[in-house]
Amino acid sequence: MSDRPRLSFGIKTSPQHTTYEAMRRVWQEADQEPVFEHAWLFDHFSPLSGDLNGPCLEGWTLLTAFAAQTARLRVGLMVTGNTYRHPAVLANMGATVDIISNGRMDFGIGAGWNEYEHTSYGIPLYPAGERIRRLGEACEVIRRLWTEPVVDFDGRYYQLKEARCEPKPVQKPYPPFVIGGSGEKLTLRVVAQYADIWNFAGGPVDDFTRLNGILDDHCAAVGRDPAAIQRSAQFPVDPAHLDETRDLVRSFITAGATHLILNLGSPRVQVVAGREPYPAGIIRRLADEVVAPLQAEYAAE
Repeated sequence: MSDRPRLSFGIKTSPQHTTYEAMRRVWQEADQEPVFEHAWLFDHFSPLSGDLNGPCLEGWTLLTAFAAQTARLRVGLMVTGNTYRHPAVLANMGATVDIISNGRMDFGIGAGWNEYEHTSYGIPLYPAGERIRRLGEACEVIRRLWTEPVVDFDGRYYQLKEARCEPKPVQKPYPPFVIGGSGEKLTLRVVAQYADIWNFAGGPVDDFTRLNGILDDHCAAVGRDPAAIQRSAQFPVDPAHLDETRDLVRSFITAGATHLILNLGSPRVQVVAGREPYPAGIIRRLADEVVAPLQAEYAAE
């Protein structure tokens, strides 16, 4: 049917327990594979699984490098922790990456949650409600800095006086906001107000279905068309069992997800010592064994 939303597939390489060179190879291969439209990193300073002493590259600087070394893929972080950087600084970072990528950045942001990272770096981890309210203010600050020449803002948490962000992003009026999280009362309200894409934080498909409906209700409350927000989910990829990945993605498509991210850095792969999370040919295999069959099924329905 012509009015059905189209499916959009992407990849994610969590920059933990791997190398810059390995991830760059995968991103450049995906950049040459038309079925993949977007590519993602995460925003953490220490590994989320496996050896805490293992390598973990910083997300925004790595994203900048990959933006400069790809030509077609949309690029982003899934998702930035708002607590890690002042939103005015983050607005400048995002505008710069959008310029480097020639308008290919999707701006991923969430409230922040990792207790270890906040404690170890001395970054305040505010109560959950405050983090989400800060997220809402941050979205407003960033959007205004991307669209207005000079910004004054007197919020509860952030204050700006004659703030500038030049040059502006390439994308107009501003890069798409991708907001991750699943809080029913506060987070999804922020999603309804600001997001172009909502990323489900993870869990069973039944949880996705329920939260999808709650998001629709929040959209109605703020006067937003629910169809204006794409519904996104991430899926772990085990190269030895791509049939499992295909089945899992299919269940989320049936539940209404259309923005679909294949995570090649899944924890169950990375924690196995010496196992390469990006085996040769994995992008081609994902295109042939996961994306193509699902697209064909969707088109036939």
